[in-house]
Amino acid sequence: MAQAKIQAKMNEAKGGLFSRSMSMADRSSRLVDNLDQLEIRVETLREAATAMEQERECLLEIIQSIQNSQEMRSISDGEREELTLTANRLMGRTLTVNISVDTIRNPQQEDALQKAMALIDDIAKKVIDDLDSAKKRLMALHAACVTEAPPVPIDQKFQSIVISCALEDQKKIKRRLETLIRNVDNAEKNIKIMDHQNVEESKLNGK
Repeated sequence: MAQAKIQAKMNEAKGGLFSRSMSMADRSSRLVDNLDQLEIRVETLREAATAMEQERECLLEIIQSIQNSQEMRSISDGEREELTLTANRLMGRTLTVNISVDTIRNPQQEDALQKAMALIDDIAKKVIDDLDSAKKRLMALHAACVTEAPPVPIDQKFQSIVISCALEDQKKIKRRLETLIRNVDNAEKNIKIMDHQNVEESKLNGK
């Protein structure tokens, strides 16, 4: 009789442990599901913030392009002053928006990013001195960042550096090069327009 009671208690204990194990498994499963959902939301947040960061860069680039455009030089002083004030106001308001999406990097990726940015900075400083040469170098760097076959030679050294960067940094490097190339293209266009105007003025003046 006593043995039967002991066996019954043991069975109850086993049953209780089994129930608790199932309950813990259920809770663990729910926590995993919650974390999976949160991970999706976190990545969505980062993507949205990155998109906003890119939009901010785009707006700044457009405003600067308008400020430096040939159209701004070809209007009256009064109109130019008014439009410049408006552009400066928009620039200031855009700069009040601060968005930061940090990228997790290991030491090797951090070093690669610094090297890549230093190379780009060096070329950007020489744009004014030699527009054509700077554009060719920027195009070669950009060719190292694309997967499709580029129409220009690839800077192999820069490509090895970019490959060592974090994926998000690779995208940022590519976007920065594209912005610089567009700025160079706009500068070339303005120079050609100014040269054409000078030629036309010379013709009118009989020179």
